Amino acid sequence: MSKVAAFDSSSIKKGPLLFVMILGAFIAVLNQTIMSVALPKLMVEFDIAASTGQWLTTGYMLVNGVLIPITAFLMQRFTTRELFQASMIIFLIGSIVSAVAPGFELLLAGRLIQAAGAGILMPLLMNVILTIYPPDKRGAAMGMVGLAIIFAPAVGPAIAGYILEHYSWRTLFYGIIPFAIVVIVVAFIYLKNVSERQYPKIDMWGAVLSTIGFGFLLYGFSSAGGKGWSSVEVILSIIVGVVALILFTWRQLVIKEPLLDLRAFKYNMFTLTTLINIAVTMVMYADMMLLPLYLQNARGYTALESGILMLPGALLMGIMMPVAGKLFDRFGAKWLSVVGMAITIVTTLGFINLTDSTSYTYLVLMSTGRRFGMALFLMPITTAGLNQLPSRLNAHGTAISNTIKQVAGGVGTALLVTVMTTRTKSHLVEMMTANKTATATKELIKEASIQGINDSYLVIIGIGIVGLLLSFFIKRVGQAEEKKEVVVNRKSVNAT
Repeated sequence: MSKVAAFDSSSIKKGPLLFVMILGAFIAVLNQTIMSVALPKLMVEFDIAASTGQWLTTGYMLVNGVLIPITAFLMQRFTTRELFQASMIIFLIGSIVSAVAPGFELLLAGRLIQAAGAGILMPLLMNVILTIYPPDKRGAAMGMVGLAIIFAPAVGPAIAGYILEHYSWRTLFYGIIPFAIVVIVVAFIYLKNVSERQYPKIDMWGAVLSTIGFGFLLYGFSSAGGKGWSSVEVILSIIVGVVALILFTWRQLVIKEPLLDLRAFKYNMFTLTTLINIAVTMVMYADMMLLPLYLQNARGYTALESGILMLPGALLMGIMMPVAGKLFDRFGAKWLSVVGMAITIVTTLGFINLTDSTSYTYLVLMSTGRRFGMALFLMPITTAGLNQLPSRLNAHGTAISNTIKQVAGGVGTALLVTVMTTRTKSHLVEMMTANKTATATKELIKEASIQGINDSYLVIIGIGIVGLLLSFFIKRVGQAEEKKEVVVNRKSVNAT
């Protein structure tokens, strides 16, 4: 069905290779988060509404979600160096377009071009680690990758806040350009191919169905927060997306060379950790979305103050990611996940009673505690599932894992925005009734919005508890044997 790479990892200098790839991924993920802080300034600059401006982040996520399922094919078809450099060059072009954009339309186009390059980087990086490290050494390496995945969005708001207070918003993009150029040059020197190049046929129908499915699904959920769940546009988008994904799934299970080999889900630990990752991704969005809204909209803190509040947690997470990776190599993922989820849930309880006078210090401590808990389980959970897959499914496993996280991010954002919006309206009505007034004063609106955010944190706790319960079923399993897997797949191919 497909060749198994006969790869000698001893011939590769792992340090320089990983450094280059992690730096590229860090820049891409950092770039993904800076727009949330810059949005208020860009709304004034281009005279646009929030619903229009949000496409700078929503559109980025959409392109990522559509592109990631195709990365499994790209990683087989092109060498590591070719694919990485092409991704970084596309990302660089998008950064230049964004930096010089005279209007919102061209800025959005630049962001979408950036996303096309960035969407390939993380699955490629994870696939390289699965290829050059044996299962018992992957935890520490994946812990370093965690710096790019988590540390970048954590420090992004602080960096963006400082830049926006002292410089033009264009500096956010101009500052990225030299780093992208350096990564491209260094990659040309140090990056080597780490797997056997193959020439699979692309499943065009699969590519079309996945693009329609993930594109419409993410669009529907992303639009639900602003347009409401009763919107015809939202409902039709989700229906079209679901139908296309059902057809995509059926096709991937019956053809000989699938675009995204969903047979990876027959491995129990991969399936379990994927389900846990859905809950984990949604839990992450509590800090990334709800806390900045509370700090800036309800409390009047600046973007810089909001970003600085999350810095201690980001630094602690940066320290703990490699440590968690080494602990995973030694003890496995189960208790790291259980303890980490428990800490995250307990510290999230500190956010369900926020008021207009909750101290800044208290928020720093609770936010830092949440990030300490998340650092323990984020990469170990993903690695535990990928470790079970046979080598030939590495590219497909990383593509599936990253796609699921992207979809979970879209669903989680829509869910939290919907809960916050509906509960804010409900609390406002109750307060107006209690105060016997027909006018919604500024103070009442602020108090109602804080209560709506509190309710959203309650939902996050519920999702976290689901992830905690599932974590008790994690087991330490070895990598599936390649020869047996090839036989199984030949039988499935013949059957189809």
